[in-house]
Amino acid sequence: MKRILALGVLAGGLALGPAFSAEPANPAASAAARAVLDYFHSLGRGPTPRILSGQFADFGHRANLRLLEQIHEKTGRWPGLIGVDYADFPRGGLTFEAPNKAGIEYWKQGGLVTVSAHLYNPANPKGGGLRDPGVNLADLLAPGTETHRRWMQELDQLATGLQALRAAGVVVLWRPFHEMNGGWFWWGAKDPDTFIGVWRHMFDYFTTTKGLDNLLWVYGPNHGKNTATYYAGDRYVDLVGLDAYTDFVDREHIKGYDEVAALPKPFGFTEFGPHGSQNPPGNFDYRRFLEGIQKHFPKTCFFKCWNAKWSLGANEFTKEMLNEPVVANREDLPAALFKAAAPAGASRPGARGWPGPK
Repeated sequence: MKRILALGVLAGGLALGPAFSAEPANPAASAAARAVLDYFHSLGRGPTPRILSGQFADFGHRANLRLLEQIHEKTGRWPGLIGVDYADFPRGGLTFEAPNKAGIEYWKQGGLVTVSAHLYNPANPKGGGLRDPGVNLADLLAPGTETHRRWMQELDQLATGLQALRAAGVVVLWRPFHEMNGGWFWWGAKDPDTFIGVWRHMFDYFTTTKGLDNLLWVYGPNHGKNTATYYAGDRYVDLVGLDAYTDFVDREHIKGYDEVAALPKPFGFTEFGPHGSQNPPGNFDYRRFLEGIQKHFPKTCFFKCWNAKWSLGANEFTKEMLNEPVVANREDLPAALFKAAAPAGASRPGARGWPGPK
């Protein structure tokens, strides 16, 4: 059954614009998670569609708010969405303390949070192995095997981090197994049915066993071929997107949009970086990105730029891009999204109401 949210019914009585509907993949999703999902659905609706800005902060122990602060100093705007990753590359494992600290701080300041994980390979007894070839995904779900035992330990580690965010009231856009249609990570370019089984197993374990009702599940393939082939189904995904690294934001250079945009979920660029996946010069005109997605990828309602020299802080004309009326930043997010999750008596400074025209 779909829920219909009419004008003014979100927590706190905030007017949300025209009526719209959304149903989370997890039927037991929290009120706060439902409110955030409704917000993403609303971005592409009504007379003034919006595109939510986002910025990846960093991996593991390096995750913090410094890059977001630099962007604010440069542009006068805070990205609406912060991204962090649980990968602990020096140890070949996972860590969530610094990513969670950054996510919780940004949430308390009125921003949304997305979490990814460059997962270590459970088939590798030494840990690490992000780019190990030849992994049989079916072994992850084969009870009695060492690969399955290590996979369940990895899931428990991830769940511990995500549960800490739940305890802090943070809704998480959870983006596992990113770029699964490419062959560069150990989980990538595998048999689609087997991959979908692994995704659904994680979903069921996190939602049912671990009680993670604060997650919205994000499907993020790389642009190119087979972009919808690994989609686990409407009951297992809340948002969809593409990862793309290119200076040219058009259909010739970013492929696979039609297949993903046809899925009945809000669409965004789950990762974007100018130039390419290696050695960007840091001189990209970010107005070209916005112009390109408006012209060629009209269903886009959010984006997240990668860090380092791909970032909003390192490139050019980001102030002009973030100040475009179509772009929604942190200060444009509805206060009601955070009231739905806040402890009693908590306040959220600096929030405005529904992101209408500036």
